[in-house]
Amino acid sequence: MPLSLPSTSNTKKTTSGTMVAFHASMAAFITYMSMYAFRKPFTAATYDGLQLWAIDYKIVLIISQLIGYTLSKYIGIKLISELKADQRIKTLVLLMGIAWGSLLLFAIVPYPYNFPFMFLNGLPLGLIWGVVFSFLEGRRCTELLGAVMASSFIVSSGLVKAVGKYLIEIRQVDDLWMPFITGLIFLPILYLGIQLLKRVPPPDEQDIELRSIREPMDREDRIIFIRKFGLGIFLLILIYVALTVFRELRDNFAVEFWTDLGYGQTPEVLILSEVPIAIAVLIIIAGMIWIKNNKIAFYATIWTFVCCGLLLILTTTLFVSQTIGPWSWMIIGGFMMYLPYIAFHTILYERWIAHFRFKSNIGFLMYLSDAAGYLGGTAILLYKNFGRPEIRWLYFFKSTSYVVGFAMMVLALGAWIFFNSMEPRRVKTKLYAA
Repeated sequence: MPLSLPSTSNTKKTTSGTMVAFHASMAAFITYMSMYAFRKPFTAATYDGLQLWAIDYKIVLIISQLIGYTLSKYIGIKLISELKADQRIKTLVLLMGIAWGSLLLFAIVPYPYNFPFMFLNGLPLGLIWGVVFSFLEGRRCTELLGAVMASSFIVSSGLVKAVGKYLIEIRQVDDLWMPFITGLIFLPILYLGIQLLKRVPPPDEQDIELRSIREPMDREDRIIFIRKFGLGIFLLILIYVALTVFRELRDNFAVEFWTDLGYGQTPEVLILSEVPIAIAVLIIIAGMIWIKNNKIAFYATIWTFVCCGLLLILTTTLFVSQTIGPWSWMIIGGFMMYLPYIAFHTILYERWIAHFRFKSNIGFLMYLSDAAGYLGGTAILLYKNFGRPEIRWLYFFKSTSYVVGFAMMVLALGAWIFFNSMEPRRVKTKLYAA
């Protein structure tokens, strides 16, 4: 009886698929990591003694950038959902060029007239995620690709702030020039990422069969989708708003938090505290590719939100009671926030579309979420600064942890009930993706 040898064509397909996954994930990671060098380094400075309208100047800058970033999410609902494949690279280069140019103007124009350029900086950067992720969605390994890209959210913010702090403290770079110079340092890395993105092939036939084809959505498509899933969208977006508020507080005021916790003289904590979170989130999210059933993966993600909310409340309670220390609280709490936050970007919407097979794309859903999320983040920042200025940021952050944890649990349970109610009523229509 002759030996049965493995098919050469199948072996080639597996090898090719692995190489595409590695190439695409590295391209997305490098590109999005570089974006943070144009967005977050300014928060490493304290701008001591600077105020505008009796407001700490760092708060003014954060709010200015956040307003621009938030506005871009509303623009992205249309722009990103309609973006065609042949327009991606040109759009990416244009957006990054505007962001870097605004940092140059921020450095050149004297204080206090330079804060509008931080708004201009945030305006294009809010669109970068949608452009980059459009290269990754609709693939059988999208979770893995998205997890690698999303790990840059966690690591890059600490990394670029550490670079910014190094430039200020060791190289004596002025606070206002530091963001532009940090961007300059990362410019070659950004160029490499863009060149790699250019060579990412589109999803193949097997990807389309398992995850459905992803197409641009016009205005009518978007309206029909919202009518179909309106309540579910609303509940999930509220969870995302809570997570975004928590993340923005933790990210923008990390220096202040760690200082209050006794780590003010150890800038390396900004990156070292994020590495274990990134590794753990990457492993869990990437492992979801082994769940082939889109329905199971979708509902498992919603239940993950419930568990993370509960554990966030428990961890904060243990910290307040001094049962665990600040290092453990910041890492565990960060993990309970980043796991569901990254799941939105990688699993939840990807498997939602793949399960219900309703014409849509992740860009549309994510920019709906981000538009609400960053608006919420801006509102909370304004409330804290003007409504409760006497409260220290660390105490405010602890209170926010309880609110976010409770919101995740309740809203995720509501979303699970809603989507389960949709299951019996699923019918095929012309709107189903091919």
